[in-house]
Formats: sequence, C-alpha cells, structure tokens
Amino acid sequence: MNRRIILHVDMNSFYASVEMAYDPSLKGKPLAIAGNVEERKGIIVTCSYEARAKGVKATMPLWQARRLCSDLIVRKPNFERYRKASQAMFELLREYTHLVEPVSIDEGYMDLSEFEGSKPLEIAKLIQERLVEELLLPCSIGIAPNKFLAKMASNMKKPLGITILRKRDLSLRLWPLPVHEMHGVGDKTAEKLSTIGVRTIYDLAHADAFQIKKLLGINGERLIQRANGVDNREVNPNSIYDFKSIGNSTTLSKNTTNENEIREVFKKLSQSVSIRLRRKEVLATKVSVTIRYANLKTITRSKKLKNPIRDEGDLYREATDLFFAHWNEEPIRLLGITAVNLVERDDAIKQLDLFSFEQDAKDEPLLSVIDQINQKYGSQLLKKGVKGEKKDPPTPGTSFSKDFLT
Repeated sequence: MNRRIILHVDMNSFYASVEMAYDPSLKGKPLAIAGNVEERKGIIVTCSYEARAKGVKATMPLWQARRLCSDLIVRKPNFERYRKASQAMFELLREYTHLVEPVSIDEGYMDLSEFEGSKPLEIAKLIQERLVEELLLPCSIGIAPNKFLAKMASNMKKPLGITILRKRDLSLRLWPLPVHEMHGVGDKTAEKLSTIGVRTIYDLAHADAFQIKKLLGINGERLIQRANGVDNREVNPNSIYDFKSIGNSTTLSKNTTNENEIREVFKKLSQSVSIRLRRKEVLATKVSVTIRYANLKTITRSKKLKNPIRDEGDLYREATDLFFAHWNEEPIRLLGITAVNLVERDDAIKQLDLFSFEQDAKDEPLLSVIDQINQKYGSQLLKKGVKGEKKDPPTPGTSFSKDFLT
C-alpha cells in the first residue's frame, strides 16, 4: 500500500527545443536563446546541446559564446511561444494521470503509483516518444519512489534519457556525486558544507545532524533526509496555484546611469507585473527591487507596504522609491521588480487613511452596485475596471514564475 512510483519529466533545452519545433531549419544546429541579441553584452538564457558541445552555456555573455562557437545562431526569447508549448506538454501528461504537478515551465512530477508491474517504465517511454512525435520536444524522465530521487534521476541522462533510481541504488549512483550536484544544494550551501568536510552526497548523508543544522538551520535536516533518499512529499496538482511572488526583470541593452532610461525600464516592468497580478486576482503587500551593477554585483531591497497594491502606478512609485534610496549611482546592468507576500483580492484588507479615503469613498457606490448585480445574476459577472475579451499585451522582461503556467 505504501508503494510509490513518481516520474519527473524534464524537458531538454526547452526554449531552444521550442524554437526548433517552430523552425525545423534550426534542428541540429548550435542555437542559443539570449536577451539583448543586438548587444555583445547580452546573456545566454539557454542553448541547444550542439552549442553546449562547443562550450556554450547558460548565463554566459554573448561575446564569449560567439568566441567559442563562431556559427552560433541566436534568437530572442519568445515567452508566449514557450508558455503555449508548456501548456501542451502538461496536457499530454494529464492524459495518463490527474496527479501531475508542474514545478516550472519545463518540468513536472507525475504519480503513477496506481499502475502495476512494468507499466510505469512503458508509460515513461510512451510519454517521451509522444512528446517528440507530437510536439517535437525532447525530454528526460526520472523514475523513483519519491520526488527527490525522481528529480535526481532525470538529470542522470540527457538528452532523451529514462533513468530508474531506487533507494537500494544510493550507494552506487547517488552518494559518490559531488554535493553541489544534489538538488536543493546551491553553490553557497556547497561552500558552507565544504568548510566542515562535506564534499559528496555520501558525506552529507552520514554527517552529524546537529552540526549540519547549526551550519544550515532547519534546511540542514531536510538535506540530510534527502541525501538518504527520504522524501515524503506528495505530488500535488494544485501547487501550481501556490505562488508567493510575481516578478519580472530585464537586462538593459547597455549599462546606464541615465535616470530617464532607468525610470522607463521600471515603467515597463511595473506594467508587466501589474498585468499578471490582475490576471491572478492578487495584490502585493511587499515590493522588492533587484539591482545588478556593471560589475555583476547584485542587491535586492524590499519594502513592506501599508496597503496591498497591484496597479501599475503604485508599483512604479514604490519600486522607484526603493531604487533611488539604495542606488549607489554606479552603472546599472539589470533591473527587476517583484511583488511579494501576495494576498487574494477578496482577502485584501485596505487600511483607509487620509490619502486614500476620498477615492475609496468615491468608489463605494460603484462597488455596491457591482455586488448587487453579482449577487442577483451570479458571482463575478461584473468586475470594476475589467474589460471583456481583451487580451493582455505581451509582458516585457524575463520571468520564470509559476504563475506563467496557468
């Protein structure tokens, strides 16, 4: 009864694969997706395996990638295209089970515990074949008794791999790996672990729990459990709706200290974040800005808000106030806005003050009429400030947030 079969489906070089599916002439060629394609300071977002074979990798500057691969083909990101491909991919996965949990635009978990015998492996092969045949998208799949091991397994063979990882395989296949290759261990955590002699996943699995907890806090205990193959998390299809922040960032076409250019970037980012907040019917109770300087030093500064917000103007005002309070006037490379600590629109309690009371009072009769109509003819028939079938304009900047999946 406790037998669990979890699949982790991880799309291979997803953005590049989608571009190849859209334009077959790109197939088999070194392709990179990068921001600011026209500028030599653009950054690689992802690249095809043909480009990786020549040393190109994500986060690499374009000029460096082109030096390594003279015939590199570069395309701008098309997030709407990737979003549609992602939706099609998850729709295909849901044909096999309703227990599908998207974790990002290009990966997700499936629970196939209801299937007996060798069927999970057969299903994994069929899913992989169908994704290639129907969507022209390759993937790797990990099969394991829990989510952590399935995630580790999917990384063991790329592209187009299927890997089974059981708990009895830990000593041979998982523990010898460097600890920085373990899911959930970032570079900074790996650096901390190295200070106490933890360099492999084996070292972490057999480390002193008190020492690890003292070094990493409560997350240390969790990592020790994972290293020992213990993970009791369920595959939760509804987790797609559990997001705590919505944000966008963009790398500037060139480093700048021009205040007008900076304000224009913040206007576009504020519009993008506002659109997505409205789409999800949530408001932010905290706003943060990300500033990356020309020397790649990155800082994030946040502000807790007196009242929840989601309007473009409010986001712009709060973000620019934060920025100019913390900017050291050095050239800027990247800017970002994130709406944090989100609350449902209906749950947002606004504290009336001298500045907002007058406008709130003006809105009250309109809101009262809307409520009466909705009560009589059905919930959400009318919404203040929402127009019929008009589609949202494209959102500028980059986002890997989970809200793009819905």
